[in-house]
Amino acid sequence: MDDARSDPDRDLPSIRASDHEREATARFLQQSFSEGRLTLAEFDERTTKAYGARFQSDLAELTRDLSPARRDVRSAPAVHHDAAPARRITGGGGPSTSLAVMGGCERRGTWTVPAEHTAFALMGGVELDLREAALQAHETTIRAFAIMGGVEILVPDDIHVEVEGLGLMGGFSEASGKWKPDPRPVRQPPAGAPVVRITGLALMGGVDVRRVPRTR
Repeated sequence: MDDARSDPDRDLPSIRASDHEREATARFLQQSFSEGRLTLAEFDERTTKAYGARFQSDLAELTRDLSPARRDVRSAPAVHHDAAPARRITGGGGPSTSLAVMGGCERRGTWTVPAEHTAFALMGGVELDLREAALQAHETTIRAFAIMGGVEILVPDDIHVEVEGLGLMGGFSEASGKWKPDPRPVRQPPAGAPVVRITGLALMGGVDVRRVPRTR
């Protein structure tokens, strides 16, 4: 006869997960992704489920195939907290658009960038500052359109950035040199860092993407 106590997760459905346990699981998933144990799609899916988990058993199921010792979510392995990418990806939601028509729109400080975001400036200006922003997913796409206006995007150096926009009688550019407000050197993103892809169009306007030092 099987021992009823052989499964350590048997009683977990009745135990609610805490915020600390959700964060610990998300950090463990980040570490597993950086080690190549998870694909990008698996990492995004499991991280989203981790932040929405209600019970400890839900968290345990997300890591069951990653480490035999990872059965109890309360004994999550420690991950160095300087790993900024692990902190940035929260799975939360955020505004899908930033719109400026003959005016201005600024997003800075603490905010969440969704997996897809559109910035549109028509004879106006949009500023997106990602230095203190959280990300919904490991990969983010920002579509920037500037028509006789401007879009400025500040990307901290703990995030990979890819710029693929088109300039017609305007400019779609990326800069990473010294930045006057913060002259600290811009470093290379760490392994496993999130990716922000910036695409779009500058028509008689400008889209300026600048890599800047992280704030922490």
